Amino acid sequence: MSNPVTVDCPTCGAPVEWGPQSPSRPFCSERCKLIDLGAWAAEEHAIPGEPLDDIFSTDLPSREH
Repeated sequence: MSNPVTVDCPTCGAPVEWGPQSPSRPFCSERCKLIDLGAWAAEEHAIPGEPLDDIFSTDLPSREH
């Protein structure tokens, strides 16, 4: 029998067994999952890339309805 694969929770670093017994994987709990989601929503995390130009509706040409 093989050893179970474990990963570290990205939020708190606790070991998490990778399998159906850990439904919040790679997080150790629903709480850590929500903390991470909040960090993305608050723009504390970002995926590296080229910055996007800001486009505001006032910058767009008017259109006829």
